[in-house]
Formats: sequence, C-alpha cells, structure tokens
Amino acid sequence: MDKRVDLPWPSWAAEAPPVWDSAADNVLVCVHVAQETHDVKTFTFAPLAPGVFRFFPGQFLTFTFNIGGDEISRCYTIASPPTRPDRVSITVKRVANGAVSNWLHETMECGAQVRALGPFGDFTSFSSKTEKYLFISGGSGITPLMCMARAYADLGLAADIVFLHFARTPVDMIFRDELGTMARRSKAFRFLPVCESDAPFESWQGYKGRISPAMLKCCARDVMERAIYTCGPNGFMHSVREILSDLDFPMERYHEESFDFAVPAPVETTNTASLGGFRVTFARSNAALHCNGTKTVLEAAREAGLKLPASCTRGLCGTCKSTLVSGSVDMTHAGGIRQREIDRGQILICCSRPLSDLVIDR
Repeated sequence: MDKRVDLPWPSWAAEAPPVWDSAADNVLVCVHVAQETHDVKTFTFAPLAPGVFRFFPGQFLTFTFNIGGDEISRCYTIASPPTRPDRVSITVKRVANGAVSNWLHETMECGAQVRALGPFGDFTSFSSKTEKYLFISGGSGITPLMCMARAYADLGLAADIVFLHFARTPVDMIFRDELGTMARRSKAFRFLPVCESDAPFESWQGYKGRISPAMLKCCARDVMERAIYTCGPNGFMHSVREILSDLDFPMERYHEESFDFAVPAPVETTNTASLGGFRVTFARSNAALHCNGTKTVLEAAREAGLKLPASCTRGLCGTCKSTLVSGSVDMTHAGGIRQREIDRGQILICCSRPLSDLVIDR
C-alpha cells in the first residue's frame, strides 16, 4: 500500500490570488527560458507577489528593458493563453542588429526582473460573433494567433479554425509540433504550415511557396464564410489584404495586428517657445518647456531634447503613461490606457495636447 504524506496546500491554491495590476506593481520575474527554433526563444514571467494574469488572447504587454544604461521599450504579444493565468510568456525572434531581441537572447535568464505595462490591444478573436475562423500568420507573427488557438483548445470550444502559417524553411516553423498535436486532437482545428523552401538538412513535403489566391482557396475553400485574423511582417499582411480585396472579401471580418512603430507620428520643427502656448513642467526632473495646442506633449519634449519613455507614439502601447499633477489635456488614445487610469489622473503624453499649463510627474 502506498504511503501518503499530508502536506499543506501551496499558498496560491489555498486562497485565490489577486489579479496582477501593472499600474500597482509593474515588475515581472523571468522563471523559464525555452529554445523554440535556432533563432526564437520563449521567455516566461511571473509576478513578484502571488498573482494571476487576466487578458484577452491576442493582447500584448509593453516591456521596458535597461540595456547598456538606456531604457528601451518594446511591445510583445502574450503567447501563453489566459486559461493558464499564473504565468505569461512572450516568444521572441532574434533579429539582425536588433537591440532588444539580441539582448533578450543573450542576457535574459531565470531570476532576472523586467518592467511591464498592460495588457493592451483589441486584436482578439474572442470579440467575434462567429464559429469559423481563418488564422493567417507569417514568421514570428504567429504569437497572438497561437495564444488564441491555445485558449480555444484549453476551453474545449468547438470553434472551426483553419490555421495557415508561413515560414521560410521547416527549421523556422515556430510551435510546429504543438500545433500538429492540437490538429490531431481536434477535428475542428486544421493546421496548414507552408514553407518557402527546404532547409539544408530537411526537405519540406507540405505546402510550399508564398501566399496567393490559389493557395488561400486551396487551404480554406470556405474563406468567404470565415472571420480572418492576420499577423506578420507588413509586406506579408499587405499581400493578404490585396488577395482578400480581389476576392471581394467582406473586410469588416478582417482583423490584423502590427507592431511596426518604426515610422513615428510626424513632428513639427517649429520652435514652440517662440509661439508661446502652454508651459509644461516635468516635476521629477524640473525640466520645463512650452507647447502650443497643435503638438502633443511628447512632440514638444522631443524638440526640447528630453528623452522620455515612448514606443508607438499613437496612444496604443501605454509606454509613455504619466501622471498629470495639474492642468488639462485633450487626449485621443487608441486603447493604451484604461478608464480607471484616466480617472486616477494618468495620461499618455504621445497623444495628449495641452489645454492649459501642465505639471507632469515625470
């Protein structure tokens, strides 16, 4: 007869832990690093104090990394599903000359701490009123769609999903084995991987080439009946949009995600101080500048030579979130800040234009 040892329940099981709130504590600890492919790693994080993560599949976090003394922010989709709420993971491809991706691959290890804000974003299939989906991903753009697929599988939902993923070669296929397993376990889930070419030591026997109208119709004959979610390089998503346009696909059922913030919002070069406007004071640094009503606070700060944390410049990622001590602004954001945060006096300086003199806690 097996002996049984009675042990106390772990603290997280004895009582429901609180939901992790980046506004209250934005530090995460790396607890696991996994090599997915030769140039892709998955980094798993947990909150410092016991807590769980709550988000919609497809949303992202904005991370701030201290690299060589500089703070650099990047947005990464959460790859792990919300059905596994004790951890969050991001899957990152090493990019040539990529300051953050190379640093993560070479430096991030278990026990390391990072700062994160979020979750943000509205790219999620769980907002669709349909039961048939077509996921189309290219390269590392697979992560938000993988999060959605994992959530459907964990919940046992009878969603009809065709997952069409494009990679350069078989060795570049992220989550290949896991997606294959998901397809074998569910008749409603079809995984269709496509490679541009063979790998040096592995020939590809499946679909080969780039996305085209013929390939799309072959893989999903009922494409016109599905809600489509796409993520990948901008050129890839542009090709998908063109193909769907030629098919007269109802684009209200087309959704895409992109983190290409390489082209910032245009910044005027006029000297705002000579035009008067409003005085903006940053309380922590005691720096002050003038900003007229046509510029955002971030634009005026950059013109004045101030280095402030910012990433998307479009009110999406939440990196530039700051507390407004006094004054009022006209803020037009794209989901990077929550109403409860606005109620607490926080703003996104990248999309806020002053309506009076301001004092900002930065």
